[in-house]
Amino acid sequence: MIMEFNENQAIYLQIADYFCENILQRKWQQGEKIPSIREIAVQVEVNPNTAMRTFNYLQDKGIIFNKRGIGYFVSDDGYEKTLELKKEQFIQEELPQMFRMLDLLRMDFGELEKRYKTFREQNNN
Repeated sequence: MIMEFNENQAIYLQIADYFCENILQRKWQQGEKIPSIREIAVQVEVNPNTAMRTFNYLQDKGIIFNKRGIGYFVSDDGYEKTLELKKEQFIQEELPQMFRMLDLLRMDFGELEKRYKTFREQNNN
C-alpha cells in the first residue's frame, strides 16, 4: 500500500488517520494485533522513526497498546476512542469550513440532509 501524503499535515498524523480509518471500518478489531512499526514503515514508504511517532501518538490517545516483545494491538476501547478523536477533529477542523461553504452556496440543512440521505443510499448498497 502506497500512501499519497499531502503537505498540509504531518506525515505521522496522516498515517494515524489510516489507522483510525481501519479501526472505524472495523478492519482492525479490539484486541487484534496490528502491523509492526517496521511493516508500516515499509508499506507506506516512510522512515521507521516517522512510523514510531504514529504509534506513540495513537498509544498516547489510548487507541493502541504495546505488549512488550509481542507487538501493538488495538485497545479494548480503541473503537470508541478513535470515534471520539475523529469526531472532535471533525468538529474543530472541518465543520467550520463546511458551515462557511454552506453559507457561501446558500444551502440550508434541508438540502444538505436530502443529499446526505442520497449519499448513504448509494454507499450502503
